[in-house]
Parts: sequence; structure tokens; C-alpha cells
Amino acid sequence: MKKDNVVQVKSYDFAVKIVRVCRSLQKDRKEFILSKQLLRSGTSIGANIEEAIGGQSKKDFFAKLTIAYKEARETHYWIRLMSDTDLLEKDSASDLLSDIEELLRIIGSIQKTIRNSHIRNS
Repeated sequence: MKKDNVVQVKSYDFAVKIVRVCRSLQKDRKEFILSKQLLRSGTSIGANIEEAIGGQSKKDFFAKLTIAYKEARETHYWIRLMSDTDLLEKDSASDLLSDIEELLRIIGSIQKTIRNSHIRNS
């Protein structure tokens, strides 16, 4: 993995955190339903970033990036829900929310740059 691709590194690091949190929820709290939702959406962000990087065109790149953004929004929802229902400790949820909000800003910024570039080139 290239160290200078911030969104690639941050989405991977976030996925590692999500796997660990979900493993703990399943082991310690015997919580399987919501933790699997969080696991699926939280790890999908980085997978879609990777697919975007390997995209065959700008359109393909943008489409995968859009999916990553949607997965990040869903992950944000699951973290909030699990925090508000006391499945996640507040400190852990706060840390994850900070990370996912940063990813949303980065991905959103990339999307905006691509859209603006497309408008100028049209």
C-alpha cells in the first residue's frame, strides 16, 4: 500500500479497528446482528477505495468512490446506534465517530474535486 495515499491508509486502518471492535462485541457481548452490519459496512469502505484506485476509467473511479462514501454514511449510522443503545462504550464510539467523520470529509472532498474538474472540462 502506498503510504502517500491518505484515504487508502486511513480506510484500511479504520477497517482494522472495526474488525477488532466487532470481534469484541461478538465475544464479550454476544452481539451478532448489529456487529455484522457494522463489520460489513465498516470494512467495505476500504475495499471500495481499493477498487476505485484500480478503476479502469475516471467514471469507474468516481462510481466506486461514491459507494465508499455511502458505506461510510451507513457505518456512521451503525456506530451512533450502537453507542446510543449502550452496545459500544462512549469512548470507543467517540473514537470511531471521529475516524469515520474524517473519512467522510476526505472522500467527500475527492468527490467534489472530481465533479468540479468534470464541470470545467465539459
